[in-house]
Amino acid sequence: MAASAAGNALVSRGLLYQGTVAHRLAEGLKRHGVTCLFGQSLPSLVHLAGREFGIKQIAYRQENTGGYMADAYARVTGKVGIVTAQNGPAAALLVAPLAEALKVSVPVIALVQEVSRDQTDKNAFQELDHESMFRPVTKWVRRVTEASRIDDYLDMAFTAACGGRPGPAVLLLPADLLLEPAPASAARKANLGQFPLDRSLPHSDSLKAAAELLASAQRPVVIAGGGVHLSGAAQALARLQEQYSLPVATTVMGKGGVDETHPLSIGVASYFMGENGSARYMRHLISDADVVLLVGNRTNQNGTDSWKLYPSGARFIHIDVDAQEIGRNYEALRLTGDARTTLEALCDQLATVDTSARRQARAEVESAIKRGREQHEEQVASLIGSDSAPMRPERIMREIDKRLTAESVVVADASYSSIWIANYMRARAAGSRFITPRGLAGLGWGFPMALGVRVARPQAPIFCVVGDGGFAHAWAELETAVRMKLPVVLVVLNNQILGYQKHAENIKFGEYTSACEFSPVDHAAIARAVGAEGIRVEKAEDLGAALDRAMSSDTVTLIDVITDPNAFPPVTWYESN
Repeated sequence: MAASAAGNALVSRGLLYQGTVAHRLAEGLKRHGVTCLFGQSLPSLVHLAGREFGIKQIAYRQENTGGYMADAYARVTGKVGIVTAQNGPAAALLVAPLAEALKVSVPVIALVQEVSRDQTDKNAFQELDHESMFRPVTKWVRRVTEASRIDDYLDMAFTAACGGRPGPAVLLLPADLLLEPAPASAARKANLGQFPLDRSLPHSDSLKAAAELLASAQRPVVIAGGGVHLSGAAQALARLQEQYSLPVATTVMGKGGVDETHPLSIGVASYFMGENGSARYMRHLISDADVVLLVGNRTNQNGTDSWKLYPSGARFIHIDVDAQEIGRNYEALRLTGDARTTLEALCDQLATVDTSARRQARAEVESAIKRGREQHEEQVASLIGSDSAPMRPERIMREIDKRLTAESVVVADASYSSIWIANYMRARAAGSRFITPRGLAGLGWGFPMALGVRVARPQAPIFCVVGDGGFAHAWAELETAVRMKLPVVLVVLNNQILGYQKHAENIKFGEYTSACEFSPVDHAAIARAVGAEGIRVEKAEDLGAALDRAMSSDTVTLIDVITDPNAFPPVTWYESN
């Protein structure tokens, strides 16, 4: 006991890591604006040294969830999310979160401890070819072998993560290297931890051509993706919408890029514009458009309803920081550049051309959007006002929506949870945040992402919506939320099925696999077992009070809502089949 206490005292005074590569690494992280690390124990010296520089360790329970926390943290801060892991199983479990970050252009850096350099290729404990494993799911991966290069490689990792199209990077750190004395300080001062790192701008000729095309269009529409949030372009997009009378839709990841109460906001355009979809009656504003401006939009399968939503005969203008995304699925006038600076420059160009046609058409477009919203409200009135038990998800979403403010952040798991919030909650201001895993769309990612958001925004109201199927992947993080004091309002849609899978299998095959149904689970009891608050709601009339209680709590509160298993979201494929 005495020896252990003495060792802890040495660590607390920094005597075991002072002057080491681990110490230099922590110093470099601080220089790049890092204030927290999402990680368990290894690399231990990095976490211990980080304390000296005010870098907090957010210790998660499941080895894959730290990556999701770091991802969400990056999305809402504009800073790199840092996750740490040891070699072997923990490193392997970072593949999925890094792949998500790669697909949706979120800068995450993984610091992965390797076996000691003299143990390489000797079947050391948990040795693995990490470079080969990480290469397909990152922008950049390197193994540091020389103490003299630690600052070089750390700066390269941040540059890779934040430069150009943002994305994940991995720095592999041999265990013995971290203990090695660091060379004399290079006295570097650059902070590379913010993104976008370098804001690029298209050529003025291209901007002029885009402005003329939009000004002369008869039925233009803007469809904004997640790049709007990554670039901080919401205010520039709002300017384009308001000053030049352009209707704007978003993808799921772009949701919140514009104020969805604005008379020219269509809502989310995606594969769920079917029966009861919030934008169902505005679909024609996209499908009949003659000019489509895409902003930070990957034109992926879900966002385009399997490439059937966007009009085949339209002219496209595409703003994206990644030149390879432009023209991937739709030939377009190329505006390769940062979304914010490009939109600002495009607005300036529009000021030099005649946009009177847009102003003259504004009333008609606003009227079409107003009618579309009213038709949707009429169609779903019985659902959002339903007192049925089990509860309808539409009613649950509307109860949460009533409590949202411009500062609220809503996080959802993949699958149905993302669809429900996209259709039944509204962004109150340009720049509002709705966080969903839409790169790989993995189940179980919603709750850990909500915890990452809480670290990033300690004061914001945070709501997290998950299904019971996905939440089972992340139960353990309830303890993390309690221990790390990360209060969120967690709503579990408990319908005892894997909804998307069961419904899709039934439609495809007329039957479903045994994986689609679960035994009854009292999630509120699980929450209480780890010190969180747990509330079980079986009646619609009790949900509002439960939400209000959760919002005033100083700890994570799980609301287990018994939900109708036969509630179908507005997926167009369901309707067509």
